[in-house]
Order: sequence, then structure tokens, then C-alpha cells
Amino acid sequence: MASVAGKTAFITGGARGVGAEVARQLHARGANLVVTDLDEEPLAALAEELGGARVRTELVDVRDLSAMEDAAARAVERFGGIDIVVANAGIASYGSVLQVDPAAFRTLMDVNVTGVFHTVRATLPAVLDRRGYVLIVSSLAAYAAAPGLAAYNASKAAVEQFANALRLEVAHRGVAVGSAHMSWIDTPMVQDSKADLSTFGEMVSKLPYPLSTTTSVEACGRAFAVGIEGRKRQINCPRWVGALRLLKPLLSTPLGEAPLLRFVPDLLPRMDAQVAALGRSLGTRTGALSQRAAEELSEEPR
Repeated sequence: MASVAGKTAFITGGARGVGAEVARQLHARGANLVVTDLDEEPLAALAEELGGARVRTELVDVRDLSAMEDAAARAVERFGGIDIVVANAGIASYGSVLQVDPAAFRTLMDVNVTGVFHTVRATLPAVLDRRGYVLIVSSLAAYAAAPGLAAYNASKAAVEQFANALRLEVAHRGVAVGSAHMSWIDTPMVQDSKADLSTFGEMVSKLPYPLSTTTSVEACGRAFAVGIEGRKRQINCPRWVGALRLLKPLLSTPLGEAPLLRFVPDLLPRMDAQVAALGRSLGTRTGALSQRAAEELSEEPR
């Protein structure tokens, strides 16, 4: 297993949750960090927590390719190159296909899918120079769908295939590509969803074991760090998620869907009613940050 000491990691969505914990884990292992996010306050707090010359933060929107290219250029200028990329920035939306706000759906796809492309496009020249490693953060959702999360499911399936295609393109140039797949992690995103919608927590609890279990952010961060050191093709957290990859063809059959179909007729209308009452399809913090960034982007001269 290779050491990350002295190497430079570029992490998107790194202010909170899994991204911040991966930053902590890699920093503790001696890596230089470039951490990007839209959330200024926790990003600054993370920089203060880690401190020192090995950490640079960037307030940047993954939906803006030019801004991502500038951030990558500053990372190379500061640390001499980029060895590791963790395309982690991602959001979730609320509601069924009939209920979700179409604007929220587009925002989610822009962040979760286009943002991954922008991250890789901006950093890949530097990673190629270092024969480095790219980790695309997908999800268990790429293997198994859940009602009320169609947009999120679609985005995570898309970036898994993006990672698979990228691997084929860059393997002969010495770059390794992995995808990360997690079940429910106790992140701010999951916490906010449960706080906004009681039916979200109810849905999670009704899933078959172990799909109904939640893993700590710390455990997920450790799994990512170990996988990054090993330049793994897949990182699964918890480990049993890897078995679902093998069972993926079964999960979309009538047999695999049966446990979910038992509760959807009752739960999904109540979830949609809660989303309608909430008046939004994104978390409060996510929606505000995305809207502000979109307005700033539209105001910039082109």
C-alpha cells in the first residue's frame, strides 16, 4: 500500500461530512490538501482545524468549469502538482418524479454529474503528470434504487459509469480510477433530510437489513483513506455494500423490488405531501448555497 505522505489531494465538497473527514484522514497521513466547497464558514473552520502550510481551501462551485480550472492551477502552483482527486461534491433532492421541483432536479444533476466532469476535466492534466489516482464518489444508490430519490439514484449511477469509462481512458497512462459506494452515512445531508421529512427516516427504517443501518462519518473517512492509499477500483462502506454490486441484476427484478413495493403505496404519497408542505425539494442550506452560487455565476462577465 502506497503512502500519501507528501502527495497532494484535491477534494471537492470538503467542508463538511465525508469530504471533511477524508481531508482529516489524508492530512493525518501527511498529504497536502486542496479542499473546495461553496460553504464558506465550515470550510474556513476546517482550514483552521488542520492549519499549517499543507492546507489550501478554495471557495468554488463545481458547476463552473473555469473556476475549477483556476483552482486546479493554483493547487499546482502551491504544491507542484496534484496526485489524488476526490470528486466528492454532491447533493440530494426530495420527492417523487411527480413531486420534485424540476429546477431542483437540474441543480442536482449539475452538481452531482456535471460537477464530477468539471472536477476531473480541470485536474486530470496534473494527475496524468503524476500518474495519480482519481476517486469518483458514487453510492450504493448506483446499485439499488429507492423511491423518492430518483434524481439522486440516476446521478450516482451516471458517475459510476463515468468512472468506469475514465479508467479505460487513462489506465495506459499510469492513472488509477476508483468509485466509492456508501450506504447511509451520518452526514449533514442525511441529517438534514431526516429533519425536513419524517417520512425519509421512516423509509430508511423500512428497508431490509442491512440497508436500514447507518455508518459514522469517521468510519467512512477511514475507509476512503485506506482505499485511496491502495488506489482501489472500488471503495465500499460498509464492506457489505460490495456484495450488492454483484447482486445488482437481481435488485431491479420483481423479487428484488418486493420489499420496497410493500411500503411505497402508503409512504410515498405521505412523503410527497411533506415535500409540498415544505415548499422546496432541496435542503435549506443546500438550496441557499446553490442559489447564491448560481446568481454569482450568472453575473460574471463571459
